[in-house]
Amino acid sequence: MRVQKITDIFKEKEVTLSFEFFPPKKESQLNHFFNVVRELVNLGADFISVTYGAGGSTREKTMEITTELQTRFNIPTIHHITCVGHSQQDLIDILDKMKANEIVNILALRGDPPRNVKVWTPALNGLEYAYQLCDLVSRSYGDYFSCGVAGFPEGHPEAPNKEIDVKHLKNKIEHGGEFIITQLFYDNRDYFDYVTRLRNINVNNRIIPGILPVFNFKNLKNFCAFCGATVPQHFHNIFGPLEDDLKATEKKGIEIAIRQSTELLEGGAPGLHFYTLNKLDPIKEIVVKLREFL
Repeated sequence: MRVQKITDIFKEKEVTLSFEFFPPKKESQLNHFFNVVRELVNLGADFISVTYGAGGSTREKTMEITTELQTRFNIPTIHHITCVGHSQQDLIDILDKMKANEIVNILALRGDPPRNVKVWTPALNGLEYAYQLCDLVSRSYGDYFSCGVAGFPEGHPEAPNKEIDVKHLKNKIEHGGEFIITQLFYDNRDYFDYVTRLRNINVNNRIIPGILPVFNFKNLKNFCAFCGATVPQHFHNIFGPLEDDLKATEKKGIEIAIRQSTELLEGGAPGLHFYTLNKLDPIKEIVVKLREFL
């Protein structure tokens, strides 16, 4: 089986649809997980991705799941990989195993430290930044891998300002990054302004917006506080009164995600990457409503 590179898909399609999943924690959850993936892939997904967990906490499971999804559904699957928690030799060993498993698509990330770690330092003989991981991949494996990187429409929370943030992104591209998938955001102006900033410094790679519909407002607030994304005031106004009603929250979240996605596609976004949280029904409803654009 020849696995298609994400960059080759971009040569064929101007607009792509993709989904992100996380590895199930329990073996008993696998059948349901595979059914969810099957249903979403059948909506016309161009590729999917599998997360790595804070500090590389799902390292082995990510490899297993990525390999299984790629084989079972014959769809290009991106394996996330992070600097956090690994020496350079660890990373080489992981990449070698990916190659042995015919995984050709990766998302190179610095990664989030475990939540109980307040001051992060690289592992012994490890890497500190995502651009170093991109460089390791390109130097050691040539063009075997198609390497994506993360983008931050609001600016990375550790960057002093947005101008320095896009320079860091350009550094990742110059060291081997080929496409960009953004962190979640809820104000589309942040995305379009981000694209403009990158184009102004001659970063012309594809920038795919990451979409996280609101399923649980309390969880969303906590997650955004952790990753540095903004929850707009009008979200507090809308979802605050619904916080204890998950069904009503999900219904409103679907409506807002459809509106956000439509505006992005009409504005020229080259696709949508949905952070599914391994959920089926709300993601399926959103994508079906967007069929005319995808």
